[in-house]
Amino acid sequence: MLFVTPAYAEEAPAGTETGQPGGTDAHGAPAAGEVHTETGIAEDQHGSAVFPPFDASTFSSQLLWLVITFGVFYLLMQKVIAPRIGAIIDGRHDRIAQDLDEASQLKAEADAAVATYESELAGARAKANTIGAAARESAKAKAEAERAKIEASLAEKLKAAEAHIAEVKAKAFADVGSIAAETASAVVEQLIGAKTTDTEVAAAVAGAKQEA
Repeated sequence: MLFVTPAYAEEAPAGTETGQPGGTDAHGAPAAGEVHTETGIAEDQHGSAVFPPFDASTFSSQLLWLVITFGVFYLLMQKVIAPRIGAIIDGRHDRIAQDLDEASQLKAEADAAVATYESELAGARAKANTIGAAARESAKAKAEAERAKIEASLAEKLKAAEAHIAEVKAKAFADVGSIAAETASAVVEQLIGAKTTDTEVAAAVAGAKQEA
């Protein structure tokens, strides 16, 4: 920025003449009453530097540039930065909403799958219980049939055994008479030394059976 400041004349040393060409004295100092341009920092009468923003002569230009800069920045924010940020926020909002919708859909599908699994599991359990009950009933009926068959076989064997026992008993009783007769004949012979007839022995055995 170009600042126009008054130049302060320096006192020329004694014996020095002004009037040199260009309005400078012999040492090149500007003549009194002249102005010159400087860029950068202005100097006061004592030669101390003044910070440009604190220079009262530049306040108006500083305010002007501040308003211009603020206006440009505001327009930039309004036209470029803010729409881009809004678009980014809207895009992220839409993405989040889409993700939430997908998550909700996946959750619904998972719940439906769990419900289907539980229903199928309940059906399988019921079917297994039915099959088990049928198998138990079948096994029970088969066992009853086998038991009845075995009991019938045992009854037949027992009946046959009883018939055989009765036959053996009858035969034994039949043999007992003859044996008793022979025994009695032998005993009488040993006791009296004489033989008895079969008729007498049979009559004696029959009488003993009747008394028994």
